[in-house]
Amino acid sequence: MTGAASSVLVSTGIDALIAIVPLAALLLLLQRVLLKLPRVEVARVLLGLAMTAGGLFLFLLGVAVAYIPFGRALGEALATIESAWLVTFIGLVLGLLTALGEPAVRILADQVDDASAGSIRRSMVLSAIAVGVAVSVAIGLLRIMFGIPLLYILAPAYGLVLVLMWFSYRDFVAIAVDAGGVATGPLVNTFLLAVALGASAGFGDANPVVSGLGLAALISVAPIISVLILGVLMRRKQPLTEGQK
Repeated sequence: MTGAASSVLVSTGIDALIAIVPLAALLLLLQRVLLKLPRVEVARVLLGLAMTAGGLFLFLLGVAVAYIPFGRALGEALATIESAWLVTFIGLVLGLLTALGEPAVRILADQVDDASAGSIRRSMVLSAIAVGVAVSVAIGLLRIMFGIPLLYILAPAYGLVLVLMWFSYRDFVAIAVDAGGVATGPLVNTFLLAVALGASAGFGDANPVVSGLGLAALISVAPIISVLILGVLMRRKQPLTEGQK
């Protein structure tokens, strides 16, 4: 094993431990002073934390050796494309597939389906978030391609959010805000940000950090808009109940 490989393994292991060990320590402290759970339950939770640490280690290792290098290489390859329409199409596909594969997005869709007793279906929430992320990635790549300031896109986007909140179901407002958070999960933040940084460097930007970063901000606001639009459409089709006004 080379020195670089062993260094990646050690640093990744330390990161996984830093994320899990404080939770385990807090659990043991609460168990001693407050919870008083049976030992079997405590052992089960600790086992779950150990499995989580292992999964987190493998995920972070995959990010370090595959996601980030591949994302940067893909972004640099996109910078060689002169057609804005082709860049837009590729951005839509990348955003759609990444959002559909994001674990946090699927968890939110499942929880919304359960909490609403099936009235807000999982597929609707998942599709709305995926479409929002797809559009935001396409816009983000075009922003990098043409050097558009981030504020020129974010300010109107949040203005649109405020307008849509008045016309959407109240239930969808809460879902939309959470959707903006889960859309920027670990898969999106590792892969798509690397694509943006690679594209910014490939376009020859003098400051790729300033131009490349900001995609997560676009990704976080786009699902809010798409879910609120879904709420507006459902409000037009269905009569309001007192709890949804």
